[in-house]
Amino acid sequence: MSKQYVFTLFACFFSISCFSEPLQFSLHKIESKNSGPTLLVIGGIQGDEPGGFTAASMLVTSYKVTKGNVWVVPNLNFESIIRRSRGVHGDMNRKFSSLSENDPEFQQVQKIKKIILDQQVDIILNLHDGSGFYKKEYINKMHNPERWGQSIIIDQKKIDIAEYGELKKIADKVQQHINSHLKNKKKYFYVKNTNTKNGNVQMEKTLTYFAIKNNRPAFAVEASKSFLTDERTYYHLLAVEGFMKEMGITYNRGFNLTMNDVSRKIGHNLKISMYNNRINLNVEKARRSLNYIPLKRDASLQYKKNNPLIAVVGNQESLKIRYGNRHVTSLKPQYFDYDYELNSIKIQVDGIEKDINIGEEINVKNNFRVLAGSDYRVNIIGYAKHGTVNENGLLIKKKQIKPRFSIDRDEKIFRVELYKGKKFSGMILVNFIEPQQSQPISMNKTNSQKLSVSNL
Repeated sequence: MSKQYVFTLFACFFSISCFSEPLQFSLHKIESKNSGPTLLVIGGIQGDEPGGFTAASMLVTSYKVTKGNVWVVPNLNFESIIRRSRGVHGDMNRKFSSLSENDPEFQQVQKIKKIILDQQVDIILNLHDGSGFYKKEYINKMHNPERWGQSIIIDQKKIDIAEYGELKKIADKVQQHINSHLKNKKKYFYVKNTNTKNGNVQMEKTLTYFAIKNNRPAFAVEASKSFLTDERTYYHLLAVEGFMKEMGITYNRGFNLTMNDVSRKIGHNLKISMYNNRINLNVEKARRSLNYIPLKRDASLQYKKNNPLIAVVGNQESLKIRYGNRHVTSLKPQYFDYDYELNSIKIQVDGIEKDINIGEEINVKNNFRVLAGSDYRVNIIGYAKHGTVNENGLLIKKKQIKPRFSIDRDEKIFRVELYKGKKFSGMILVNFIEPQQSQPISMNKTNSQKLSVSNL
């Protein structure tokens, strides 16, 4: 059974910065009903390598495993990812040989070590972005044996276990898989053996060598930092699928594995939900700043998210929504007591009355009318008609709402807020969509086709 723990709950207390407590990494188990091996994929051990952690997050949001299992930690060094730093508390990938209990990341390292050593895990794969292009012989400053980009890293040729112990042979096959999809030979991957146990002091401290010392097959993948994030992500996904192929893990994914499709998927459909769905925000194309968001007075910020790279950070005056190391939007809060009695309301959508749950997003072509009870005040953010303080029961068209109050840069999504007295009761999002164009009827088809519009 597929288990994708995407909606993770976070809490941040307003009296202090959200960074005063470490942002914890998350483990997502994408498991099938059909037994098979387990691949553990780790991204984000170094926070300035977005290709690796972006690819790992896409495994969580867009892949379904049909045979075997894929465990994913997409955000191992989450605080460093959010702060766009290699390591806020030093390089985490040099902390696996020995580490003081006083180190701020001690508990995080112990936790990931336990996951690595889990008896169900068969292969560990650590995703990195590396400098330049690894070549076996020196070509120039950016193409030589000291570079890391476009390589599969092994610490040694083999380990003494019955299955998956031939590290070099597995890496060679994955290399062939990746390169078979690349037309440009200048971007080919190669296998780099660090021969760690022969005195490579730095590599002895790494996550993969910790696994190797414990007789666990482990590899690293390095996409070149010479490429933009979407291209690096594409190479990482090719590599992950190559390892899954070697392990006999089968899967479906919700997009075609091309660079264009990967680019479109990155940052797609980003949503957060606050306080038991009282507030849902679609922030995929959010404006730089969203003002007067009605947050709960004298309470910690509790939110859910549909992507493991989303985080809300900041303090009482200003909050920032981050997607990995990208800024999505800032929230300027306004504080209210909350009313939890209202669970749904009636809304006329293009003349059709519907029951809409608090927190939902509705698609509207022409107009809508909120039909809340007489106890409730409706505030449509951006609707400004002189003398109107309650938009309950009014017929609202898009042209009556000021575009600059939209949530999104496309000026299509607007907030409808409900209040009972001075208490905030919840929010609905209204998404104005373009009316569908009428389709010509083909005389060659006998079956009628039904068109539908899906929510974001």
